[in-house]
Amino acid sequence: MKDFPILVTGGAGYIGSHTVRHLVALGKKVVVLDNLVFGHKDAIIDPSVELVIGNVGDPSLLRDLFKKHRFCAVIHFAAFAYVGESVTNPLKYYWNNTAEPIALLQVMQENECKAFVFSSTCATYGTAAKIPINESNPQNPINPYGQSKLMVETILRDCDKAWNLRSACLRYFNASGCSADSRIGEDHDPESHLIPRVLMAITGEIEALEVYGTDYPTPDGTCIRDYIHVDDLATAHGLALEHILTQDESIQCNLGTGKGISVKEIIAAAEQVTGKKVPIRYGPRREGDPPELISDPSHAHQTLGWKAKHCNVVDIISSAWSWISSPCGGRFEK
Repeated sequence: MKDFPILVTGGAGYIGSHTVRHLVALGKKVVVLDNLVFGHKDAIIDPSVELVIGNVGDPSLLRDLFKKHRFCAVIHFAAFAYVGESVTNPLKYYWNNTAEPIALLQVMQENECKAFVFSSTCATYGTAAKIPINESNPQNPINPYGQSKLMVETILRDCDKAWNLRSACLRYFNASGCSADSRIGEDHDPESHLIPRVLMAITGEIEALEVYGTDYPTPDGTCIRDYIHVDDLATAHGLALEHILTQDESIQCNLGTGKGISVKEIIAAAEQVTGKKVPIRYGPRREGDPPELISDPSHAHQTLGWKAKHCNVVDIISSAWSWISSPCGGRFEK
């Protein structure tokens, strides 16, 4: 099976493109399926990778791809990921994030492809009962984005029982940073992630950084998150894929550093990296944001031998600053 290619959906996106690059470095054959709503052709930098433009909810396209390539596994990134938008437009998220992947799973079942690595999220936990969060924490999402991902996790468990689909549900905390050589990075439109928005405020691309809420029950009143470098996430996907292919079992793992950093601490670190002040505008809390999300990544270490290597937020922000300061200005060509 190792000689057959891997299908990576959403592989032209932020985390997907870094993972594709990692898989190619491991000697894997990769085919990317991406509708390019948020992905970028230029994020696929290795000429050996075939990019197919299309949707994971298109059964005809999927059947043609599986017939042509006989995939041994699927790594599924394709999803919408704006928490605020999911609150105001939930059906968009339930359709794209939950309903469309069912078509992909149906075609996988038809072709006896039984390995699925799923890009899940810590948002499935909602407001955590205990910090740091381990995998036994109750999953009670407080927004449709988290709920749409949890629904897929439930579907995967049922498919495991029904037809032996082995899956790895990887619950990310806050993906951050960019590749060490600045060839690929974080380019969302619109950009909602904190670190790039801090840097955009510094460069003047946006007028000011909007800080949503300063009255949370945290030491400095701002939200606390666990920032995990995108290259560490890519490594975890490779290890998770190898695990389910060789160990023949489904797993669920948190991916984070185990260290929480507040919004104000991110701002301070960015000012240290750039030597420039961040213009700030304070606003009310944003609906659907828990006060604190910090991972307990010990299960991923025990199960996959994985541990985050990029745990210093200054280093993470430095990699993002190198990308946004690169000749392309932290942007792929449209």
